[in-house]
Amino acid sequence: MTVTTSVIQVQVNGKPVECPEGQNLTALLTTLDTPLQATAVALNDDIVARSDWNGTLLNTGDRIALFQAIAGG
Repeated sequence: MTVTTSVIQVQVNGKPVECPEGQNLTALLTTLDTPLQATAVALNDDIVARSDWNGTLLNTGDRIALFQAIAGG
């Protein structure tokens, strides 16, 4: 028996990205090779706390903005 996974499309920093339906933010960031410790995430213009990433499932058309912490002064 073959299991088919549906694919959805989201926007990451304005670029289209396909991911499996039901994927959470942590999995998406891992797939994109994003450094998790130095990243802040906004989903549809709302900041998502890091503690909520695993429980935040993505939906078709979601807009994700990634912000990288930069050291310096």
